[in-house]
Amino acid sequence: MHFAKMHGTGNDFVLIEAKGDEHDWPRLAAAMCDRHFGVGADGILLVLPSERAAVRMRVLNPDGSEPEMCGNGIRCLAKYAVERGLVRPEGERFDVETGAGVLTLQVLGDGRAVDKVRVGMGIPRLRADEIPVLANAEPPLVNIPLELVDGASRQVLPVTAVSMGNPPAVHFVQQPVADFPLAQIGPMVAFHPLFPNGVNFEVARVLDRRSIEAGVWERGAGPTLACGTGASAVMVAARLQGMVDDTVDITLPGGTLTLAWDGEGEVFMTGPAVAVFEGEWPLLEDTPKP
Repeated sequence: MHFAKMHGTGNDFVLIEAKGDEHDWPRLAAAMCDRHFGVGADGILLVLPSERAAVRMRVLNPDGSEPEMCGNGIRCLAKYAVERGLVRPEGERFDVETGAGVLTLQVLGDGRAVDKVRVGMGIPRLRADEIPVLANAEPPLVNIPLELVDGASRQVLPVTAVSMGNPPAVHFVQQPVADFPLAQIGPMVAFHPLFPNGVNFEVARVLDRRSIEAGVWERGAGPTLACGTGASAVMVAARLQGMVDDTVDITLPGGTLTLAWDGEGEVFMTGPAVAVFEGEWPLLEDTPKP
């Protein structure tokens, strides 16, 4: 089985062209994403045919779970599909079917190689039932109190809940993001009972009206170097609270993404897509169980 390893701002993926959904992809994802015994990745991306768009993307986390969307992954898929001739963009644009709906992408490069991709991430979903979050509050859900209990300790963390296909929860801090105990707090937020489907947790610090630094803990993957849907949610959460202008550079451990949102319509994300290497993996029936 041929695969390609790619990354978007350090968020790395294994891409596989597939014909359908008939195989045990969750087991393959667990084996290939293992950083000691596999290829090593934050997830696998299946490049599939679509009846609704130029191509379809299916995402599987290292634990075999399946998120609705992946902002960094979709940029990698765009580079892969265009450079291999799987899609022919019209005026640099084409549509991709995802678990969060059909999204429009614009590829940026020299006409042969794709360097960056601008993704229409959709209109933010701000209602509690759309995210979903078990909170009896009117949208937007800004700074809702999240009670975290760890043994005898208890703290209340204010988070802003947004859905960008995936459901992120954003917490703003005053100190550098690197000083925040993300490894400890991340899983407590990601699997908090207030979020029936779990959430990706983003911690962010606004540097000025055009700059933010952020860190991420993703459900199904743990800490990652970047998260496209999470960065989009950070932009929305900051803009809702009047912290930033309409365009912001968000710096994550793996690099910088540019987000644009006017406070009403669609969120747009622009960032790089990088090919790392290609290889062969044993057929599915030969893939060891983790």
